[in-house]
Amino acid sequence: MNTPPRSLGDAELHAYVDGELDEVRYTEVEAWLTEHADDGAKVEAWKRQKAALHAHFDGVLDEPLPASLQNSVGRNRTGRSMPAWMRIAAAIVLFAAGAASGWGLKNWHGNGDLAAIRFVQRAMGAHVVYLPEVRHPVEVGADEEKHLVAWLSKRLGRAVRAPGLTGAGFHLVGGRLLPDAGLPAAQFMYEDGGGRRVMLYVRSGRLGKDTAFRFVNEGDVAAFYWIDGPMGYALTGKVPRPDLLGLARLVYDQLEK
Repeated sequence: MNTPPRSLGDAELHAYVDGELDEVRYTEVEAWLTEHADDGAKVEAWKRQKAALHAHFDGVLDEPLPASLQNSVGRNRTGRSMPAWMRIAAAIVLFAAGAASGWGLKNWHGNGDLAAIRFVQRAMGAHVVYLPEVRHPVEVGADEEKHLVAWLSKRLGRAVRAPGLTGAGFHLVGGRLLPDAGLPAAQFMYEDGGGRRVMLYVRSGRLGKDTAFRFVNEGDVAAFYWIDGPMGYALTGKVPRPDLLGLARLVYDQLEK
């Protein structure tokens, strides 16, 4: 039997909670937890949160969307009709050791690809982490937008853009590079005159089939996200859902050109 390391990372502890470890490693981690109370308490807290989320949200997955939203889906870039709006899915982000990681969705019952759901969770986690930053909200400011876009495009391996949202009252603050499941992701931050911030999170790499906008929220943080070919996009913010939808449409329209 392999000897467990002197410390276990949160990624492996989450894999344990989600039942993603093989039998041998599961047994080793279980033994580790019996001898390390701090990690054991952390795992038990995650298990309770996971159970509470299922109890709280599973019932809404079959609720129909309001009629006012069912006609808001446009067409994708190839002109094909996009799928109908997907049912609202619950999403939450857990934080440990200053990093964002998603709760286990192994038994999630909604429609949608697991990779896409975890993608939007990480986008929401990044939003919560950087929302309160005052001195260092971004790595590269809007005054270097050209450099920012070129840098992020190079790192993601695909051309990315920072859509303009000034028409809706939001100006670009800047952006940063973030890790996303071992791949690079870009985050663009926008702010309005009242200090409200929204963030566009972008990642390349197949996340499932193309989708129309999907909506998720946890507490007062909400996101509209969509998959377009090899790119995933998530617009996150603590703004009313209609406002966030309007901004998401602006982003989509500009990226479509």
